[in-house]
Parts: sequence; C-alpha cells; structure tokens
Amino acid sequence: MTTSTMPRKSMNPAIKARKRRARPADIARMALIVVVCLVFAFPYFWMLLASLKTNVQISDPSQTFVFTPTLENYVRVFETNNYGQYLTNSIVVAVASTGISLLLGVPAAWAIARFNMGKFNGLILLARIVPAILLLVPWYYVFSLAGLVGTSWVLVISHVFVGLPLVTWIMTGFFRSLPEELREAGLVDGLTEAGTFLRISLPLSVPGIATASMLSVIFSWNNFLFSLVLTDSTTLTLPVALYQFMAYAGVDWAGLMAAAAVMSAPIILFALFAQRYVVSGLTAGATKG
Repeated sequence: MTTSTMPRKSMNPAIKARKRRARPADIARMALIVVVCLVFAFPYFWMLLASLKTNVQISDPSQTFVFTPTLENYVRVFETNNYGQYLTNSIVVAVASTGISLLLGVPAAWAIARFNMGKFNGLILLARIVPAILLLVPWYYVFSLAGLVGTSWVLVISHVFVGLPLVTWIMTGFFRSLPEELREAGLVDGLTEAGTFLRISLPLSVPGIATASMLSVIFSWNNFLFSLVLTDSTTLTLPVALYQFMAYAGVDWAGLMAAAAVMSAPIILFALFAQRYVVSGLTAGATKG
C-alpha cells in the first residue's frame, strides 16, 4: 500500500516580505517602550538611591551610583519626625474617604445608568472640575463652626466631596456597558431591581470598582492643599509632612528622599495590585454589549 504525501504549501512571498519588514518596526517599538520606561522610572530610581546616601554623597557626582549605602535616613524619618503617625493618618483618610465614596457612588452610578440620567451625571462631574482652592475658605469656615478643623474627619469629608463624583462618573460608564439582557433575565427569575444590582451588576463591576478605588486613593494620598489648611500637627498627612525636611537654612535632601520613598511605596504597591483592572475599568464605557 502506498501513501500519498500532500505537498507542503509554501508561504506567500508577499506575506514573508511583510513579516521581514515588520521586524525592524517591532524592534523600534520595543526600543521606544524601553526608553519611555527608563525616562519615567529613572527619577524614582534616583530617589531610592539618594535615600540611601548622606547629604554629602548626594551632592557628589562621583558617588551617583557607586557609594556606601546607609539606612540612617529611614531611621531618622520614623524616630525623630513622627512619620509613623503621619503614615497612619494618610492610610486612615485614604481608606475612609474611598470607602465612603464607593458606598455612595456605586449605587448612584447604577441608578444613573439604569434610568438614563446622563445630565445628572454631568452635574455631578462638575463638582470634580471646580478647583479645590475655591472651596477651602467656605470649608474652613463651616468646619470650624462644627469644631472639625484639626481632626481626621475634616479631611475624610473634603476628600469624599472630590472623590465621590469621580467614582460616580467611572462607574456610570461601566454599568452602561453591561448587557441589558442580564438585568432582564434577573427580573424574569424573580429578582427585584435592587436584587439585580446586588447579585448581577455589582459582581460584574469589580474592574470598575478597582479602577475607581485606585484613582480615589491616589487623589487622597497625594492631596496636599486640604491637609495643609484643615489639619493640625497631630493629623497631618504625608504630603505636608515632607515639608519638615525643608528649612530656611537648607534642605535635608537625604531625609526628604527617604520620606518620599516611604510615602510612595504603599501607593505603588496598591497600583501594581490593581493595575490589571484599570484598563478594563477605564474603557468599559467605550463599547456597549
């Protein structure tokens, strides 16, 4: 018995040529990505190196990369500058304000998307566009009458005022992207409108919630102006605490770099943990179905 062999199909020369032409483009694209990553990562890398140096080493160009590292700056940050308390204040304010924003903003976004209240969503977003400095004077007056100035609650409330519109806007686009058939199927199965939100829409909205949470936490963590005006020495957050390393006579660059490294580490870890949800969350409103 003889077996016949099928002739191997050769690749189209035009396809081969396109693949050969694509290789230099791929290399150039990869090189561009590497260059962009280095440009953005180098300041943080330099900050980490500077946090392990003394002020003399920082000012010496010959010791930019080759030096004897020290942890003295980190010890000084936590032992003499009360940085642990400021770190705790920042965590409490960021978590509390983000939690309240999600608790109020997610149901509001679902209602706006469900009942097509697009104009109302635009009105909410207007609160995010208003410059925060315009709100400081009336806030300070109202909060001082309420006896809240100098407490952590004043920061939580002020951050919610800015974070809530952001959460609502992001989640509205996400809920609009969910297929309407899922809600209708839930109603057919006997769920109420609230039941479809809790058992169908909410579990499917995890990427959007993660995106909104990360952006809200980043805003709260990095906010300087509210903490500068509305807090006292016991409720300061990390952005204002950095100014302790700046004096009239000079700047303690080594301590400042160590404090900045401590401030940025938690938010970077949080962003790395949640980053896989960010793209899907931000682009959820781009398509429907």
